[in-house]
Amino acid sequence: MMISPAKGLFYLIEFINCYAAVYYSNFLFFYLRRTLGFGEVENLLTAALGGVVYMIASWQGGRYADRYGCIRMLYIGFAGVMASLVLGMLFSGSTAQVIIFCLWNMAVCLIWPSLEALISDRAGASLSKMVGIYNITWAAGGAVGYFTAGILLEKMGMASLFWFPLGLTVIELALLLFAAGRLKEEHDCQDLDAPEPSAFRPAEADRFLRMAWFANPFCYVAINTVIPLIPSIADKLALSTAVAGMVCSLWMFARLAAFAILWRWAGWHYRFRWLAAAFILMIVCFFGFLLAQSVWLLMAAEVGFGFSIGLVYYSSLYYSMHASEKQGSNAGLHEAMMGGGLFLGPAIGAAALYLAPAAAGIGAWSVGGLLCAGFSGLLFMSHYRIKS
Repeated sequence: MMISPAKGLFYLIEFINCYAAVYYSNFLFFYLRRTLGFGEVENLLTAALGGVVYMIASWQGGRYADRYGCIRMLYIGFAGVMASLVLGMLFSGSTAQVIIFCLWNMAVCLIWPSLEALISDRAGASLSKMVGIYNITWAAGGAVGYFTAGILLEKMGMASLFWFPLGLTVIELALLLFAAGRLKEEHDCQDLDAPEPSAFRPAEADRFLRMAWFANPFCYVAINTVIPLIPSIADKLALSTAVAGMVCSLWMFARLAAFAILWRWAGWHYRFRWLAAAFILMIVCFFGFLLAQSVWLLMAAEVGFGFSIGLVYYSSLYYSMHASEKQGSNAGLHEAMMGGGLFLGPAIGAAALYLAPAAAGIGAWSVGGLLCAGFSGLLFMSHYRIKS
């Protein structure tokens, strides 16, 4: 399988974009806690608000990509990210930072569906491999980003939370100018690959797509409950910002390893038992992540957490690209499902902490209960058939 020069550039843009996104969005919670005095509830509410914005904006972003073109949406998205980061440097108040975080989410939601559609465009029989490389690329950017961001923030100061991702976005914009030209040249002379054969009826493929879309938000319920609480976990285990960034990035490297395995092995395609097993493992490791009393137990939970989330996410994106030719819209819905999880997890965690602040581990137990309810829903969907 050969990767065209244009798609190679889009993979590079994807890597840089994920690194920059992790640097800003994940470590913003350290900034809010240690600079502006946010507690767990405030961090969780900020994350929940960002999730609502992400859910709506990514759904629309995918539709706009189909309607107006992916390249145009990338230009607008990069411009929006740059503008929001500049505003972040100019306005330091807590309310301003929350608003800017929402604006950043709106802009980045124009970027991800467009990149996913561009990577999948004209892939034909290579779709599974192209999606696999896409997953490996962004997961690598995220893992490296979280591993190094804490170190860089300690070296360059919290102000780099804004100017460093801004500089990376300028690089992305320059790469996009070149990639857009190469893509046009390739489309002028490229033959489409043969369509990817499928042994499944369209209705069966649609059912797996619905199940993956249903399961994926629960991964992000777990992820977006964990990330705002990492500063608290770091304090509990006496970890500095740099050490917390390194230790708490392990689950991202585990997710990267899962993507690499699933890219090379297609036996999980349209196999419900793999999706169900990943969901169960995710629930177990979610509790282990938040309730671990030692660094070693934390790291063990992170490994299982990353592997389980890798399979569920891969399922959602692969089925989104495989089940329909409306790849921009499906990519937007795939991201919107994530946004639902990005809202629901921290919102429930914040509500539990607000209503019962003295109860030990109340946030983890309430979100864990939601994850268990989600698994029950997935089991129901596995046996439910929509009559055509």
